[in-house]
Amino acid sequence: MTLTEFRYIVAVARERHFGRAAASCFVSQPTLSVAVKKLEDELGVTLFERAAGEVTLTPNGERIVEQAQRVLEEVQVIKQLAEQGKDPLAGPLRLGIIYTISPYLLPHLIPDLRERAPQMQILLEENYTSRLAEMLKQGEIDVAIVAEPFHEAGIATLPVYDEPFVVATPKGHPWEALATIDSDQLAEENVLLLSPGNCFRDHVLQTCPDLNRESLPAGSLQRTLQGSSLTTIRHMVAGGIGVTVLPATSVSSADDALLTIRPFSEPVPTRRVVLAWRKNFPRAAAIEAVRQAVLACDLPAVTLLSEPEIR
Repeated sequence: MTLTEFRYIVAVARERHFGRAAASCFVSQPTLSVAVKKLEDELGVTLFERAAGEVTLTPNGERIVEQAQRVLEEVQVIKQLAEQGKDPLAGPLRLGIIYTISPYLLPHLIPDLRERAPQMQILLEENYTSRLAEMLKQGEIDVAIVAEPFHEAGIATLPVYDEPFVVATPKGHPWEALATIDSDQLAEENVLLLSPGNCFRDHVLQTCPDLNRESLPAGSLQRTLQGSSLTTIRHMVAGGIGVTVLPATSVSSADDALLTIRPFSEPVPTRRVVLAWRKNFPRAAAIEAVRQAVLACDLPAVTLLSEPEIR
């Protein structure tokens, strides 16, 4: 058995499809299928149940894939330990970040990191929280910047800042006359939300559970509309389609001509942004460099959270 075969079976388990698994491993499907069958023959067990358009793990396969994943992680640790012996701030660092943070944090973060660790190449991965969690556990990225809640086995987290939410309305909206907005008032309006799968959508729905379509009374005129990005949603609000909730860091002076921004009444809804990394990741100095760079970013309205140095 080989590490390549381990990578193949982990990919098949993740994708539940041989074609997609082969694509993620940058090999042809026949190459991957032959390698998986060879490993099954060597072990004398069936790892996957094949059906039209669907692949599922057998009970034996589930245990073996879990162990293969651990082996691959330990191999990655060996490589990282070798790099750490040279310089923990040298070599690539694979950084994941969620979509609703990246456009507002990265322009500040990357230049600061370049100054702190000029030999450390930053490889960026923007994605949803759930995907970044999988990539962390599989060793595809080294550290992630995500929002709580984020609880994954084998993953350490450290808070870096708290970010309040604000309400955005089109110019001329009646809420312009208000100093603050109560979260309950959102149920009176057409509210634009990010599409399902985005954690910021979940944060907003926690702030105002009445925005769930399923909870709307029969005949209600209030609707929830969806957008693919915060930028799209801002343009839809500016066009008079509805109102929305935004993270404070996404609001800029450029919005003033198109939108009215109002804070929430107390208690103000917030999200906590954290760093996340594998507990066995050996380059603590690299994680600390990222944390210090985040804390040094001049982000509007956030509350920075000072924690002990990562060692």
